[in-house]
Amino acid sequence: MFLEPDSTLASHVKTIQVTFMKNAFTRLLIAMVLLSLPVWGGGKKENNMAVSFHMETEGTNNPKMIFEQDVAGRKRFFQRSPDFSTKDIVAFSPFLADNQVDFGVVFQLRPSAATRLENLTAANQGRLLLATCNGRVVDVVEIDKPIKDGFLVIWNGIQDAEIKECDKVAPRIGKDKKK
Repeated sequence: MFLEPDSTLASHVKTIQVTFMKNAFTRLLIAMVLLSLPVWGGGKKENNMAVSFHMETEGTNNPKMIFEQDVAGRKRFFQRSPDFSTKDIVAFSPFLADNQVDFGVVFQLRPSAATRLENLTAANQGRLLLATCNGRVVDVVEIDKPIKDGFLVIWNGIQDAEIKECDKVAPRIGKDKKK
């Protein structure tokens, strides 16, 4: 027993096909819009400045969590994950380094990072704190006492172009943030 073709069934199939095509077109249109969003974000300033500070640690820690760095001819190990980074900085002030070639920078930390700095430096006296700028090691300091004022210093190794990038990230100390 065979059924005769039903015209109602045929019209439903056609409606489903048209709906599917509309949905496919809609999906394609949405995908194109979402993929082009990064191009439309043109009003934002590009941040080409990354500063990070890494605490010295033991060489016996998990190798994935540390990196080795030669400091004054000795192998030292530092935490891969930074203790402080660009996001912790609220203001900065550059100065000409002692070598008269490159710059140093004083960074003012946000209050929560300043508290963290005080606690870390109190607990890690005698250890080293390594500073990087855009992935390049620029300075290492020995922690000799707790830092209570919320300021971190890179004493040298910063280039003029990096100072200009810092201006895009944070205001100078004592100045209002640019809008």
